Amino acid sequence: MIFLADFSIIRPEPGLIIWAVIIFVLFWVLVGKLAFKPIANALKEREKSIQDSLDQAKMAREEMNKLKSENEKILQQAREERSRILAEAKEMHNKILAEAKEKAKSEAGKIVEKAKSEIENEKEAAFADLKNKVGSMALIIAEKVMEKDLSSDKSQVEYAESLVNKLNLN
Repeated sequence: MIFLADFSIIRPEPGLIIWAVIIFVLFWVLVGKLAFKPIANALKEREKSIQDSLDQAKMAREEMNKLKSENEKILQQAREERSRILAEAKEMHNKILAEAKEKAKSEAGKIVEKAKSEIENEKEAAFADLKNKVGSMALIIAEKVMEKDLSSDKSQVEYAESLVNKLNLN
């Protein structure tokens, strides 16, 4: 116990310093082998995992940007296609309308020409009928005038006029 009575923490002995250094080095080696390596490995794996996640997020962001630009291109193409289709439809509408108008004009012209031709034919037929009736009447009048023996020109004219009045000119 005397040995312990002489002991002081403030003034360490050289043997105590050596044992403390040896224990500290052993502790440090053991902790380094058993604790620091697994902790360092876990930190490296976590860092690698975080870096992989960041890389995947970056790739996903790039892919999203790429898809977005492709979608914009597709939308632009769709808009252009829609505009082209609308322009073609309008052009086709105008063409069909013009063709219909032209056909209607042509048909109207044909109908008018046909009507004029029919009117002309009816007119010629009416004139021919009128000529036939007038000729027939003239023959009837001439026949009756010839049948009657008349002595003067005045009586012939009166007789011809009376015959004309008797005949119905419808």
